[in-house]
Parts: sequence; structure tokens; C-alpha cells
Amino acid sequence: MSIMKLLEQAQGGQGLSQLASQFGLDESKAQELTQMLAPAIGQAAKKRAEEGQLDTVLGAMKGEDKAAFFDDAAAAAAPEAQAQGQNFLENLLGDSAATEGLAATLAEKVGLDQDTFKQFMPSVAAMAQGGLQKQMPDEQIDGMMAAAQPQQSGGLMGMIGGLLGGNKGGEAEGQGNALGMLNQMLDADGDGNAMNDILGKFMR
Repeated sequence: MSIMKLLEQAQGGQGLSQLASQFGLDESKAQELTQMLAPAIGQAAKKRAEEGQLDTVLGAMKGEDKAAFFDDAAAAAAPEAQAQGQNFLENLLGDSAATEGLAATLAEKVGLDQDTFKQFMPSVAAMAQGGLQKQMPDEQIDGMMAAAQPQQSGGLMGMIGGLLGGNKGGEAEGQGNALGMLNQMLDADGDGNAMNDILGKFMR
């Protein structure tokens, strides 16, 4: 499933509203922001993969201890989670200036003060990373990284060839399932063009 759909399932469907309450945000504003941020994360990951930086994309998803951020809004809002979410975003976008630029742009689009969104955004990212971990544990990600390594120069399509053409039996099935989840994560929820325009200004 896409990152947005994954987030909508957090904590029995209450994760985003509970996270919004941690920051005193109106639930509808939080939902609107997340609907822009989630595809931005997916598009950033896709761009990195297509540039041959699969190790960056897959490495950003690692960390099984982060799964708790998906299950507990208070944990996702904590300073540790915000730092982790910020690091996750910086790995995909390039640096802190890129994440700050994206935060400012999205906050302006929904009429929210930037300081609040700069706290909310990494918490959403941490919750997303936790959800991805529940879908793809570290062992599965390690397998994908190992299979993709010889195909780095081929970008995302090279990875698909490496995973689906280079394994046999149960291993291939497991890696194929993981690849399917990765491809769905890169789905931009139908907002690809808008996110491409925005990300093009900030990604390093």
C-alpha cells in the first residue's frame, strides 16, 4: 500500500488524529498536510531509486525499533521520534535545507505556521517509517539490498531485474513480495505531477 494508505491505518485508523492532537492541530489540517507529505515522501524515494541510490532508499527504511512510532502517536511525537523522522526525510531529500524548504511550502499551502509543521512533519515521517518497518522488517530489507547491489547502475528497473531474475524458489517469492510493497510505497497517490514540481525545488 502507499504511504498515505499506510498512515491511514495507523492505530486502527486513529493514528493521524491522535498525532494531530499531540501538537494541538486541527484534524482536518493535519489530514490535508499528510495528504501532501505522504506522496512527497514516496516521490522523493522514487527519485532516489531512479538515480541509482537504492541503498539510500532502502537504508532509510531500516530500524525495527522504529515500529513503535506507528503504534503510538505519543511515541511518534516524542523528541527521539522527531529526530528520527527528520533524519529519514533528510536521507531522502538530501539535507536539512531541503526538508525545511518542503515544510515551509506545505505549511503555506494549508495556512499553518511553519514552526508547528516543522515539528509535525518529522513525526509523520517517523510514523510512516514505523509502518514501513512493520511491512518490511530489516531482514527483508537486507535481502533486497543484497539482491539490488549488482544492479545499482540500472536504478529502479535494475533492481526489479535483480530481484525477480536473480533469485529462485522461496527466496525469490519473498523478495518479490517485498519489491511489490516497495513499488506500492513509491505510489504518489495520484499527485505525482504536483509533488514533482514541489520536490524539484528542494531535493539535493
